[in-house]
Amino acid sequence: MTRIAELLAENPIVCAPMAGVTDRAFREILHEQGPALVFTEMLSDMALCYGSEKTFAMLDLAGERGRLAVQLCGSQPEFMGRAAAIVQQKAEEYGNIVLLDINMGCPAPKIVKNGEGSKLMTDPELAARVVEAVVKAVRLPVSVKMRLGWDEENINAVQVARRVAEAGAQLVTVHGRTRQQFYAGEADWGPIAAVVRELSPLGVPVIGNGDINSVAVARKRRAESGCAGLMVGRAMLGNPWLIRDLVRDFAGKPPLPPPGREDILQVAVRQLRREAEICGEYTAVRLMRTHLPYYVKGLPGAAALRGRINQLQSAAEVEKALTEFLLGT
Repeated sequence: MTRIAELLAENPIVCAPMAGVTDRAFREILHEQGPALVFTEMLSDMALCYGSEKTFAMLDLAGERGRLAVQLCGSQPEFMGRAAAIVQQKAEEYGNIVLLDINMGCPAPKIVKNGEGSKLMTDPELAARVVEAVVKAVRLPVSVKMRLGWDEENINAVQVARRVAEAGAQLVTVHGRTRQQFYAGEADWGPIAAVVRELSPLGVPVIGNGDINSVAVARKRRAESGCAGLMVGRAMLGNPWLIRDLVRDFAGKPPLPPPGREDILQVAVRQLRREAEICGEYTAVRLMRTHLPYYVKGLPGAAALRGRINQLQSAAEVEKALTEFLLGT
């Protein structure tokens, strides 16, 4: 059994890579909830190879507590290998990177037009060459995150998963939607189960991804798919406690009470302040315009608060508005 397989056997809950979301401030909160792994945001291979300061800043993981998976995006084996070698150096320096993931699932137009992300699934042989180049360049275990396929007429997750596993991937994550679907509709876990059956004889574990938004759903999806792990994405936005609840459930521990308004305020403010420490107040206020609506989603007046926060310019103003909304003070 590989190190990653052993890790997932102990704790199957993994936090997904999400561009513009799983930055360091949010990851630090997620680590506290006890997942097996937390993924970084997607990093461009070209940006690393050409020394992008912004991308290297995203790879500055020094001192981050918790197990990390770094995700690379690219389609040229040579550049992916070079970028992977940079990640390997950082892994040795920091000691907290335990997995290198290759993005074959991103549906964004600017990504697929470069032949990257989910576009790689349309060329399984190129996908395999990318994996081979990365595996050759690192000592870290390598994984692949993919979708079901390009569209309904081209669902080839089983074939691509087998090919990348044969090329050296030690773990495969499958999102139960096609590229054509983006994030619409309901995730289809049938093909995920088929990937599990295909890779089981090879000893390659599979993580299932798509619509894991409650303990009940997580139990059901894991039981019916046979996945070694479950990856949570959008459902953890504004609700890192979901990760805690899933980890506790799979460990056989009793559930904890849901977060109250004070709990929500404490974590949201802590994230805001940490964002300001890391990237400055101006950027932090704008980044939190993405996160804060999720923290208050479903509460009366949440839409009005979102509109108000979008007009505020300082962290102190945002904190004050959030405090007044949640505590009435």
